[in-house]
Amino acid sequence: MNTSALITMLAAQGIVISFASFFFYKVLTIPPKQEPDSYSENDDELVRQKPE
Repeated sequence: MNTSALITMLAAQGIVISFASFFFYKVLTIPPKQEPDSYSENDDELVRQKPE
């Protein structure tokens, strides 16, 4: 393998590893999104709707 092919291969692998590492780190460090609890909103309802 000549020098230019080796440099191109290492550069491509470096870019892919950098992007993968960045987005993996970003996914692990974002705060969790607050979602409403559907069960607590229905606590006062005694009668359930009949399925159609």
